[in-house]
Amino acid sequence: MKAMVLNSPKTSLQMQTLHIPKPKPGEALIKVKACGVCHTDLHVIKEEIKFPTPCVLGHEVSGELIEVNDPQGTFHLKPGEKVVGTFIMPCTTCEHCHKGRDDLCSTFFDFNRVKGTLYDGQTRLFTYKNNSPIYMYSMGGLAEYCVTPLGGVYKLPDNAPLMESCILGCAVFTAFGTLKHGAQLIPGDSIAIIGAGGGIGLNCVQLASKVFGASKIIAIDMSDEKLSLAKAFGATDLINPRNDDPIKKLMDITNGKGVDVCVEALGKKATVEQSINLVKDGGKAVITGIAPIWEKADLELTRLVRRQIRIVGSYGARARQDVPVIMSLVEKGLINVTGGGISRVFSLEEAGKAYDLLAEGKINGRAIIKIS
Repeated sequence: MKAMVLNSPKTSLQMQTLHIPKPKPGEALIKVKACGVCHTDLHVIKEEIKFPTPCVLGHEVSGELIEVNDPQGTFHLKPGEKVVGTFIMPCTTCEHCHKGRDDLCSTFFDFNRVKGTLYDGQTRLFTYKNNSPIYMYSMGGLAEYCVTPLGGVYKLPDNAPLMESCILGCAVFTAFGTLKHGAQLIPGDSIAIIGAGGGIGLNCVQLASKVFGASKIIAIDMSDEKLSLAKAFGATDLINPRNDDPIKKLMDITNGKGVDVCVEALGKKATVEQSINLVKDGGKAVITGIAPIWEKADLELTRLVRRQIRIVGSYGARARQDVPVIMSLVEKGLINVTGGGISRVFSLEEAGKAYDLLAEGKINGRAIIKIS
């Protein structure tokens, strides 16, 4: 099969021929239809996050089930079904998974995020020429086929478009977890979203509006084009920090109170610090943007204590409890994966170009790689 391989950090992705991977017990083989282009992959490319190379990136996939290796018949999946793979692939057996905290799956972090393997400590990807191992970032979705643990595979509703639905596995998945578990957003809450025009931010806007019943949704982004997209997805107010001081502008909008929740979807020191100053007394700053590993933020401790500001990290949804809900929302039309949230479609050969444009801030919402 064809795959785009990162041979070493800070280099261009290269097309290589790999063996089609084989699923071991508890895993599935997917013929990939599309894979989303996410900033987290970009962090690996730029060596802002440590990850073994050579590797195949791509952790937001949709496609067709080719083989299901499920000896116990636990997951009720069948070859031929159209599916999405979630970027957090819960093992279902570790301490955190037993508690329903799939988002903290220690097996996923210890093996995949540290070693680039699946849960027996081995990769499923090997070069066709000499069988050299290629590591996997999640399932390694920038390839014609991928293998993923069954805990991270979910059947799509019949009315969901297969290609565009790849964004359900990270952009929507992360946004849903951010609002449900991180923010614990309830109807009537006000929310600000920093980085509202990106894949996660835009879906936070959409979900806050259509699913969680937020009363005021303030989109903050440096691009007027991205802000227009956020407005189309349900934002009630727009702030461009190039034109206005975001704290002053938000306080004007909220009559000096601040918002109940501020989501930071960029992973930047300045905007994390800003998020804490945008929430009202007792409010929550929810940090969901991944940052370079050396990035640190400064906190005003006295205000944090006196005004009981809560700072919450949020990495993603809890696959087994949340993805069935997400699929139901897709089926009902409450999550839209086609209405402008996907701004660009690239071929597999163009994956490097897609990440270059992402690095330059030239991707609105999500770009995706069409693979088959």
